[in-house]
Amino acid sequence: MRYPRAMSAQSNVGPLPTTQARRTSLYAVTVIVGACLLFLVQPLIAKIILPWFGGTSSVWSAALVFFQACVLGGYTYAHWLTTRVSPQKQATIHGVLLLVSCLTMPILPSEALRPDGNADPTLQILLLLTLTVGLPSLLLSSTSPLMQVWYMRRTGSEPPYWMFALSNAGSLLALLSFPLLLEPAFSSQVLAIGWSVLFVIYALLAIAVARLNSKQSTVTEAAMGDIAASRGAPAPPLGQMVLWLVLSACASGLLVTVSANLSANVAPIPLLWVVPLALYLLTFILAFGNRRVYHPTGFFPLVALAIGGLAYLYMQRLSNWPIQYVIPLYLASLFVICMACHGELVLRRPAGPYLTRFYLLISLGGVLGGAFVGLIAPNVFTTYVEFPVLLVVIAEVYVILQWHRRGSRRTLWLVRTVMVLGVITLLAQLMGSEIQTRQDNMLVQRNFYGTLSVQDDPSGDELARRYLIHGTISHGYQYLHEKYRRLPSSYFSKHSGAGLALTTLQAEGPVRFGVVGLGVGVMSGYVRADDYARLYEINPDVVDIADQYFTFLPAARQSGADVAVLLGDGRLTLERQPPQSFDLLAIDAFSSDAIPTHLLTKEAFELYFQHLKPDGVLAVHISNRYIDLVPVCARAAEHVNRSARVVRSLSDGTYDTSIWVIVTANEALLKRPEFQGSNTYAAQAADSFEGWSDQYSSVWPLLPLRGTAHKSVAN
Repeated sequence: MRYPRAMSAQSNVGPLPTTQARRTSLYAVTVIVGACLLFLVQPLIAKIILPWFGGTSSVWSAALVFFQACVLGGYTYAHWLTTRVSPQKQATIHGVLLLVSCLTMPILPSEALRPDGNADPTLQILLLLTLTVGLPSLLLSSTSPLMQVWYMRRTGSEPPYWMFALSNAGSLLALLSFPLLLEPAFSSQVLAIGWSVLFVIYALLAIAVARLNSKQSTVTEAAMGDIAASRGAPAPPLGQMVLWLVLSACASGLLVTVSANLSANVAPIPLLWVVPLALYLLTFILAFGNRRVYHPTGFFPLVALAIGGLAYLYMQRLSNWPIQYVIPLYLASLFVICMACHGELVLRRPAGPYLTRFYLLISLGGVLGGAFVGLIAPNVFTTYVEFPVLLVVIAEVYVILQWHRRGSRRTLWLVRTVMVLGVITLLAQLMGSEIQTRQDNMLVQRNFYGTLSVQDDPSGDELARRYLIHGTISHGYQYLHEKYRRLPSSYFSKHSGAGLALTTLQAEGPVRFGVVGLGVGVMSGYVRADDYARLYEINPDVVDIADQYFTFLPAARQSGADVAVLLGDGRLTLERQPPQSFDLLAIDAFSSDAIPTHLLTKEAFELYFQHLKPDGVLAVHISNRYIDLVPVCARAAEHVNRSARVVRSLSDGTYDTSIWVIVTANEALLKRPEFQGSNTYAAQAADSFEGWSDQYSSVWPLLPLRGTAHKSVAN
């Protein structure tokens, strides 16, 4: 089947008069501004609410699903408005909704929407986003299809698919500008207010276009369908519409799962959120901007390599590979596969009368793919099995598409044979990997906060250990042999910063201490009969695992000490508590590979010292593979007028480095010999680095490629 080629308006109506050219510019500017605002609000609002939900990467997955649903709602609204309502009423309805949206500005979430720690976090996130940015996001999502239909009807042109590419270009511009330009320069509150002002300007532009459209005669989709049929453009068959749905769902699902894997194994930061989404949008721009960019034959080997590369990453669990290799491989594979999916969509795009139906099904597929990964999978699967499932589905869909292409019989049979064998091999390997994962672990379970597994060393010797793994990151272990079972281990040994500080304080008498982040409960192994300990943990599954598979926490509870585990985000729980008068407070809450940003801000440090005695000690665990957090702690320590000292040591029984920052006004403690060795030094930051606050927490200055925020001073 041959499909109509996208044409510009100029190719149908000839040279445009000056007035018409200005009107065309109005359409284009409205599309670009709307797209920029839609894709600026996504990372902005997700970053604002991230601290409310423990800093976990699942916040971004839920936000992606929400905004995909907004796109579906916007396209559905555009389809209904342009096919069931007269042009005059279209202008009235759209204008009223835009004005109502302006009344909801600015887009700062209400404190009343803060979670209480008891409800389902996913549902809370969706409700919060709906009440805060729901209507504006829906109207912004409707901009591209609305403007295209209104433009097409006003000029009598073929579908202006160039406008869809223009929309995605605006989205890409917004996404790249947020982490690289806006986030490092402005606070979240300033950005939210600025966004709200720009939305009012956008609303005025959209109302102006709606008034132009109100002067057109009523043309229903049925009538346009009759016109198209008379011109030889039949309605798309059911099979083709199903294919639109499947292709968009595959690309969307892969976007969400790759984003989740990246942010879960590095850090849940906007920089790692927006790059995959930017590449996803770039494939839309390239595919819809020029249909010659995608050629099925040329892309076939690239798609095969991309699927194989992602499958290899999944099966090998390459958590310790250098970031400069893993991230590009993820991103390149995502780009190739999304380019193939969107290129196939372009090859099957319909004639003008079915434009809104086409976009509606694409957006529905996007929601289905994102919901499968972001909402359904965490509640159905115990591991990230949606990743291999998606890879197999994408491979099979591509096999089917290649199967039906025209070409020489010998070439086709070769392609078919290779692809079928490849899919069978991929499926067998992925199934084998899942079976092996379950055999290697005593427990595998999953919830909103990620996948948790418990595994034992296979050696069975005297130094064998039991680990708690979150994704691919170890969150502590315990020796299995009775001789070492009670020994504080991993990042919390007696040689670590927290271990040195706590044992020093305990030598002087009973200690009151708190720990934000339970893990396997190693810090509770320090509890003595007269001590007071409060352990803060956001994930209820972690508490169950610490009780059932490790003995640190049960032993602490049986010691006679005053020990309690408090569920909920550590910072939010501390905000609700009266002052605890801790001698020591340890911050060991990790989301992904690093501590959540909201636990390292200046305001967070103020809160911690409200719960510490005047000479109390704050111990912050900052071990991670990619980001140097010493400058952040140094600036926050200066803010609360405390000294900060870094303690580096090898984790007990491993070659991993344990890095703690000790923050205190207790200079006598910091002058003790154990804090003056070659493995300790004063925490400092470059003069240009301002530190983090609740409104500003860019990681861009801290990345290894930048290297400007940190200057170590060793004694």
